[in-house]
Amino acid sequence: MKITVILSTFERARALALALAGYALQDDRDFEVVVAEDGSGPATAAVVAAAAGDGFSIRHVWHPDKGFRKTAILDRAVQRSAGDYLIFSDGDCIPRPDFVSTHRKLAAPGRFLSGGYVRLPARLSAELGPADVRDGWIWSVAELRRRGMGGPFASPRLLASGSLPRWLDHLTPTRATWNGMNASTWRDAVASVNGFDLDFGYGGEDREFGQRLENLGLAGVQVRHRAVLLHLDHDRPYRVDDVVARQRALRADVRASGRTRATRGIAELSEEPTTPPLETK
Repeated sequence: MKITVILSTFERARALALALAGYALQDDRDFEVVVAEDGSGPATAAVVAAAAGDGFSIRHVWHPDKGFRKTAILDRAVQRSAGDYLIFSDGDCIPRPDFVSTHRKLAAPGRFLSGGYVRLPARLSAELGPADVRDGWIWSVAELRRRGMGGPFASPRLLASGSLPRWLDHLTPTRATWNGMNASTWRDAVASVNGFDLDFGYGGEDREFGQRLENLGLAGVQVRHRAVLLHLDHDRPYRVDDVVARQRALRADVRASGRTRATRGIAELSEEPTTPPLETK
């Protein structure tokens, strides 16, 4: 089974470098990464180029910045991917070393996986560098607490692999939904629902995609304690409350109608430049 990891990103080159450092440490090396860049400048291209020698195949898909168009760049990345199984995440999420292998092990026909994350506080997020990722201390609950991680910290999600995380996934009341920062399914299923809806901005665009997968007959599997990421803190200037409310209503319509295909998705993508801008001297 060939796996492609699709990472969405926009103007967070430093965070992307941390995420890619995590993929360089995966215990499963048989995967490729497609960086899906929603119109950033040349800094992201430099980070991707620097990661090219880190032991996994990486390619870079870009389109011009015309506002929040995450769904469009994800669809373009699907088109460019070589895997028959696709893991979706964000460029500000650091994968645990068993992240890819866990998705591979738990993948099953007629299913999608719904993974989890631990959100880091702002100060710790700002202090981390690639060396910290390589050192591995970021996966130690005790070390994170020593460095200031407090509050309602979801430490059970950082447990080592074994039977307890599996039981926690079985016992959690949280429904297995499609979470854009950590979810996976088969490429054929993504194609069958025509990918992500191009008319969706920020707010529920991932859940709407997941609802169409469910309408297609795929069942979500809860893996939030087994497939784990660290999510770097950041603001969301692209959130518009009116858009979020409108899309909530659209998601309800998809649920009620049982519709599976995006009206405008992969098949309706327009021709645009996809070569990222390079830094000029």
